[in-house]
Amino acid sequence: MQISESNATKIAEYLLEIKAIKLQPTNPFTWASGLKSPIYSDNRLSLSHPQIRTFIKNALAAEIKNHYPSVAGIIGVATAGIAPGALVADAMDLPFGYVRTEAKKHGMGKQVEGDIQPSVPVVVIEDLVSTGKSSLQAIDALRAYGSNVLGLASIFTYGFDSAKLNFENANCPCFSLCNYDTLIEVAVAKGYVNASDREVLATWRKSPETWGI
Repeated sequence: MQISESNATKIAEYLLEIKAIKLQPTNPFTWASGLKSPIYSDNRLSLSHPQIRTFIKNALAAEIKNHYPSVAGIIGVATAGIAPGALVADAMDLPFGYVRTEAKKHGMGKQVEGDIQPSVPVVVIEDLVSTGKSSLQAIDALRAYGSNVLGLASIFTYGFDSAKLNFENANCPCFSLCNYDTLIEVAVAKGYVNASDREVLATWRKSPETWGI
């Protein structure tokens, strides 16, 4: 899906500025999975910056209207997708709900929260897409609930080939406002990393499972 390049660049600038995304090619992070990575993303930091969260909200709303014109509801993925999803739903004047990683073990035992009927065409909101596994688990839960899932929108994606394949296999269109390639271009231009770091960063994206071993 074609996304505004100017928005992608601006969002990359914002995320780097507030350290929502950090790049450390010579001192890599360790993810929860145990993998080594030169990048760490916590887009929830954008919520603490009104100007940035408003820009992201409006950009998501505009792209959703463009790519999914029949949307009639917004669903956030717990937990990081709930806040941006609610902001987008408010901007678009649409109903909002969210999907849990698993059904509650008490009360009504819900996995899908909110008052959106299954037949309503919805777009799912994530803050970040890596492999797409957790996002697609949420979409599977929504489909099992009966939801008409039009697609998924996220703030940022690493752009892994595996993620693209996973979404294709799940027959779920998706887009992200900003991607890894744009982020690296901005990071080099703004001096967050050196031009010589490009190759290291590119190598990680090609093979994150074996990078740094």
